[in-house]
Amino acid sequence: MNDTVGMRMLRWAVLVLGFAFLYLPIVLLVVYSFNSSRLAMVWAGFSVKWYGELMRDRQMLDAAWVSLRIAFWTATAATVIGTLGAMVMTRFRRFPGKTLFGALVTAPLVMPEVIIGLSILLMLVSVGGALGLPSKGMVAIWIAHVTLTVSFVTVVVSSRLQELDRSLEEAAMDLGANRLKVFFLITLPIIAPALVSGWLLAFTLSLDDVVIASFVSGPESTTLPIKIFSSVRLGVSPKINALATLLMMAVSLAAVIGWWLMYREDKRRQRDMQLALQDNS
Repeated sequence: MNDTVGMRMLRWAVLVLGFAFLYLPIVLLVVYSFNSSRLAMVWAGFSVKWYGELMRDRQMLDAAWVSLRIAFWTATAATVIGTLGAMVMTRFRRFPGKTLFGALVTAPLVMPEVIIGLSILLMLVSVGGALGLPSKGMVAIWIAHVTLTVSFVTVVVSSRLQELDRSLEEAAMDLGANRLKVFFLITLPIIAPALVSGWLLAFTLSLDDVVIASFVSGPESTTLPIKIFSSVRLGVSPKINALATLLMMAVSLAAVIGWWLMYREDKRRQRDMQLALQDNS
């Protein structure tokens, strides 16, 4: 009995320490974003003045807007390309070069970001002019970030497609639906949670990137992580704490909304299945 109680207390202690290790720094960052002192980690009283200072920092806001636009289009393009790649990996029979194709798709997962950034820069400098692609700027960052994130989306969507009951698709095709209609009416709604997860993952990776963006960013395309990294060298400003708090709140809100939409869709699908079973019985 004592051993059981001791093990339970040990598990709870490990759980609490684990959550404290993960989330205590974030809590401290949020708390010190309301600090009135100019020193980021010296508490001098409650104040929201640094949020006002942040709203008046034009360079920081411009960098945030650049990062948000790049992250949005990166996540969208990576989700489309990654879904197509996942369909090829899971739905197509073996074809010449399938193993090589799978290795190339997942290569960015294990490749250092320094190599990805340098290779993208060299590619844009050497052949970008012939294709009309700039070697620096928002488009270059977008291309680099899509290259980085598409493999993550492919892995997430592939795992969901492998678990999908293919008899549903086959039944729809037996009833006369073509492959395109089956994908949009059967497959896509079922894998929608994986698509949302892949989109959010790609968005976060793009928004967080410093290494790759530093290779291909230009004077008019400074991203928020680069701006923060350059400003932190001179000391952490409480404005950085305020900005990080706002970003964390925005990402958390987006995650909650995505979870709620997936939860509602799952409940609707379960209700439809129960009604179908009742009609058949």
